[in-house]
Amino acid sequence: MPDYVIVGGGSAGCVLAARLSEDPDLSVVLLEAGPPDTDRYIHLPVGFFKMTSGPLIWGYETAPGRAIDGRTMVYPQARVLGGGSSINAQVFTRGCPQDYEGWATDDGCVGWSYAEVLPYFRRSEGNDTFAGPQHGIDGPLGVSSGAPHPLTRVFVRAAQQAGLPFRADFNAGQQEGTGFYQTTTRNGKRSSTVVAYLKPALGRKNLTLRTDAMVSRVVVESGRAIGVEIIVGGRTELLRAEREVIVTAGAIGSPKLLMLSGIGPAAHLAAHGIKVGHHLPGVGQNLHDHMDVDVIAELNGPHGIDRYKKKRWQAVAGLEYALFGKGPVASNIVEAGAFWWGDRTEKTPDIQFHFLPGAGVEEGIGSVPGGNGCTLNSYHVRPRSRGSVTLRSTDPREPPVIDPNPFAERYDIERAVEGIEISREILSQPAFAKYISREHLPGAATKGRAALEAFAREHGRSAYHPVGTCRMGSHSDSVVAPDLRVRGLQGLRVCDSSVMPRIVSSNTNGAVIMIAEKAADLIAGRGQPPAQETHSSGNVECGGKYLRA
Repeated sequence: MPDYVIVGGGSAGCVLAARLSEDPDLSVVLLEAGPPDTDRYIHLPVGFFKMTSGPLIWGYETAPGRAIDGRTMVYPQARVLGGGSSINAQVFTRGCPQDYEGWATDDGCVGWSYAEVLPYFRRSEGNDTFAGPQHGIDGPLGVSSGAPHPLTRVFVRAAQQAGLPFRADFNAGQQEGTGFYQTTTRNGKRSSTVVAYLKPALGRKNLTLRTDAMVSRVVVESGRAIGVEIIVGGRTELLRAEREVIVTAGAIGSPKLLMLSGIGPAAHLAAHGIKVGHHLPGVGQNLHDHMDVDVIAELNGPHGIDRYKKKRWQAVAGLEYALFGKGPVASNIVEAGAFWWGDRTEKTPDIQFHFLPGAGVEEGIGSVPGGNGCTLNSYHVRPRSRGSVTLRSTDPREPPVIDPNPFAERYDIERAVEGIEISREILSQPAFAKYISREHLPGAATKGRAALEAFAREHGRSAYHPVGTCRMGSHSDSVVAPDLRVRGLQGLRVCDSSVMPRIVSSNTNGAVIMIAEKAADLIAGRGQPPAQETHSSGNVECGGKYLRA
């Protein structure tokens, strides 16, 4: 009987399996519903755009959004070893220190302040460029600064012309400005948590990995989780855990599994005929996500990466990668971006931007006339709208009802409009003048805030950053305590993006890896790594004007 059973081989699960199995006296089993990470597109940084459909995702679709004209959205969530770290765009950001201060002070997450989580960011990170008190250089997770595409460099210059200061490092305690993203890559390949953490650990006798193993429920007896039921090849089997069951199935999968196990809102469980084992009303609530809106420009020539949609250029790129490990195949495409203000009353930037030197790369975005374009997307980093994950049926193979409830709060749609306006201003700067022929979406005819709001409601899409459905904290609606134990039960923890009480002001994968690193110490009863000196995170004035100041 293993000491720990980890349910979900995603970003967090792989980290936990590797860290807990470092103790040879502990035994660990990691369960993943999907297949191993053998698809070649996983390991090519450019391959992420292939991952928003196909057999390596769950194929989720959201409920009709009341504030987006009843639209549904595709909602890609990984169904493969490595989870989001195997299919995401590899942008490595942490959020700002104030995010974690809010967790600790406002949400009752004692032990999760920035000074207390920074050592875990550092421990995870093997950065090839930055060092010092904010960065790790020897950690398992490869973090790289690549060679940006020439058009990406044009974007960074244009953003500076629009008034944003250059920011060399978005992960040094301050985010405001424009610059080049660091990525979770190493030597021209994706550094997923499978590659970085799990595979080096799989030779240990005390670690067992089982893929293609769907967990149907956590088994609870007398207020304690004793194991899980697994469906393998149509059979159900019970796998017991001597110490704990740790659920790492993500912001959609974790609440779904808890509810199927009789843990959640009593009325909702009873409505599905599930025996209520533990009434916990917060399970599945507090779902929120970043809502992307894309501005796309038509280029006047093959200045970006769209040329590589043609077979002969693909052959050139493939040869360059095979010979030198460089070129478009080694790029995550999303090489630069920015953080800036829509609402200047906010203490830290509230809008994030990603620039792509191509069009039609992301899910749901078509190409442009002439075939050559570029994309600048933006989202409000601290959305106020909240949704839910609820059960559709008691069949574990059925997807749950996913309702992010985007733009339900007026404040959120106003920030989306400001993101579009800032994107337009950047793309209209002199640096882009000799490359851009016209705006494709929303298009020059779309003017005024009302028209831009309608555009955002019609075209907004998920940034694939769902969080919050098993929120951590000390309040009555919290699902897990700050030590990640499920409230009111023994032997059961949750550790993934679902425990974030509020989303971080950036991409989420780096924060999930940090959560798992810290969880490993909490579970094993180890003290945390020593804290390092941190830099001030206050706002800094800069030369040039503040855009929209």
